Amino acid sequence: MTIHNPLRPATVEEAKAQAMNEEEFQRVAEILGRIPNVTELAIFASMWSEHASYKNSILELKTLPRSGGRLLVDAGEENAGMVDIGDGLAVVFKIESHNHPSAVEPFQGAATGVGGILRDVFTMGARPLVALNSLHFGNLDDPHNRFLLDGVVRGIAHYGNCFGVPTAAGEVIFDPAYTGNPLVNAMAVGILKVDKLMRARAEGIGNPVFYIGSRTGRDGMHGATFASEELSEDNEAKRPAVQVGDPFAEKLLLEATLELADTGAVVAIQDMGAAGLTCSSSEMAAAGGVGMDINLDLVPLREDEMEPWEIMLSESQERMLLVAKKGQEHKILEVLEKWELEAARIGEVTDSGRLRIYQKGFEVADVPAWDLALGGGAPQYKREYKRPVELDELEAFDPLSLPEPDDPGQSLLTLLASPDIASKEWIYEQYDQSVRTNTALEPGFGDAAVIRVEGTNKGLAVKTDGNARYVSLNPRRGAMLAVAESARNVACTGARPVAVTNCLNFGHPYKPEIYYFFHEAVAGMGEACRALDTPVTGGNVSFYNETHGQAVLPTPVIGMLGVMDDVSKNVGSFFTQSGDDVYLLGEILDYGLGGSSYLKVFHNKTAGKIPLVNFDNERRLIDLLVGLVEGGLINSAHDVSDGGLAVTLAECCISNKRTKSGVVIDYPIERSLKEHLFSESPGRVVVSVNRKDIDLFVKRAENHGVPYKKIGITGGDRYIWKGMFNLPIEKLADAYYNAISRLMNRE
Repeated sequence: MTIHNPLRPATVEEAKAQAMNEEEFQRVAEILGRIPNVTELAIFASMWSEHASYKNSILELKTLPRSGGRLLVDAGEENAGMVDIGDGLAVVFKIESHNHPSAVEPFQGAATGVGGILRDVFTMGARPLVALNSLHFGNLDDPHNRFLLDGVVRGIAHYGNCFGVPTAAGEVIFDPAYTGNPLVNAMAVGILKVDKLMRARAEGIGNPVFYIGSRTGRDGMHGATFASEELSEDNEAKRPAVQVGDPFAEKLLLEATLELADTGAVVAIQDMGAAGLTCSSSEMAAAGGVGMDINLDLVPLREDEMEPWEIMLSESQERMLLVAKKGQEHKILEVLEKWELEAARIGEVTDSGRLRIYQKGFEVADVPAWDLALGGGAPQYKREYKRPVELDELEAFDPLSLPEPDDPGQSLLTLLASPDIASKEWIYEQYDQSVRTNTALEPGFGDAAVIRVEGTNKGLAVKTDGNARYVSLNPRRGAMLAVAESARNVACTGARPVAVTNCLNFGHPYKPEIYYFFHEAVAGMGEACRALDTPVTGGNVSFYNETHGQAVLPTPVIGMLGVMDDVSKNVGSFFTQSGDDVYLLGEILDYGLGGSSYLKVFHNKTAGKIPLVNFDNERRLIDLLVGLVEGGLINSAHDVSDGGLAVTLAECCISNKRTKSGVVIDYPIERSLKEHLFSESPGRVVVSVNRKDIDLFVKRAENHGVPYKKIGITGGDRYIWKGMFNLPIEKLADAYYNAISRLMNRE
């Protein structure tokens, strides 16, 4: 829209066109004591959008454990979470969604999602160590879904590879529910010295405000409101809401920002993310209890005649807002000149408590900063929720009523080739996994990525995890299982889980049956995080993930951080040598096939009771795994999850393509054949143990109260399960490694 008079009073119709309802429009008028002008309306509409304000989720999120443990800042206090790892070091990490932009323009949508999450990390003064992602697409038999996957993966690879950060972990899931509305969740992890932390809280009356980085254009217009509404047939018309990224400019911005942290001249700094200059200026002012005056005539532009609302809401990439100490401006400018970055002094901190915007000699906006901000005066709604009646019927379904597999070996091969389980090598081989040479355990080699903390012996294990099928059947228990599995994943590498971030992807929050899944998933996540002492550092909520009224599966994604004292002792998921004994740690609470990959692949069903999780057992198992790795008592560890024990053992044989190893399993059937092989009951881990270490291994397991059972021995070139199947390793590897490339290369 073109506005020739930015001071003209706005209308209710204009508010509705920007996803603001009539009640909210009236509330803005009450706050201002007058009808907002069109610029002020645009500012409020973006800041009160779901994407920026969390207005329909914040009251639920406040129930999560958001402090304690090793956290150095409470959730939401800064741009990202911050966890103490000792020796004056802290880990900064966060996950964000870029779903709608990726549906409209997959390459740039995904690329700028990576760029935005990296800025959240290094804006705090942390150097990014690793990037992760969680991706969900429709089935690959649909050409458009293949187009989306290809574009998203290329976008992630382009930005991360050019910027110079390893993309070393993630998950990729396929289901018809994501057709037309893919989920693209990007996570970044960085390291900083605690005394170099830069905050996002404006302070100091009269301190100058600097704009730094790339120039402002019209890309990303109304990106925050675009992310706060359903996708529809006019998606193509929304391409201007998708930003365009430049990873090389971001690399310069990274190095300059880290150098600025050493000057002592920075009071506050924040990325211009969602809602652009509006968000960074109002949130920084609100956090510090101050005001800010901004002169738009001083903002570097790359397009002529931009309206004030366009400048304020543009989401052009690679830009930051910085508050400097008065009298030390030269230190800021010297650093930025060195890195050839544009900088402009565009305003100052005031004692007004208001965001005042000027252009061409006119005051085009005057709004209270606190009333704009999340956690301040932005709306907070408690939404109605209602348990969908169809859940009773789905839960009542008994998978045991289905026939047993005719050929267990062929069933295993089919599962290994199913896109959810198959190797994601086609995807992650496009990413630079080892740039900066700190990647100790690469994608595909372990249950989590392991990254060295340079200059120390420490390591970080990181993983994204979720199971939307489980959540769609029982959201509370499904979210608990996601937290438990992500914690188990990092523990399998030898790291102790310490904190989580999350990305919560759901449909329309005004639909009670949709909101039920969100409410219950948050409750389950909170229960699990308290049980495992892994507080929530922050995260992201993405609502309105619907196309033509059809919502995606409820998809909470957990980003788990684990810490290990000696990174050199990490273990992978693959068998490392012949002659090791194979043990199954943990016990089955209930076999069950509810929500399993087996049901989805062979019967196209998502139904049944999903597994139980026992957190006392999980804590003991985690403690045992960390101790076993620290003591050098196991050679591999891989948790039982998608596809059950049969798939887990196959992955142990082939997940290192260079040193594949066979195994002979002697584990008689205890229940039905399909349950024994393919149940995904949690709390179980397959480990391989050198025979010389068996006595100490057994003693450790008994001391921790963790059940253990020898089920096999490694070696040879076949996967043999006595009485079940006898398959060559190469046949397993072909099914596992080539499935997705075959699907993507089809005409």
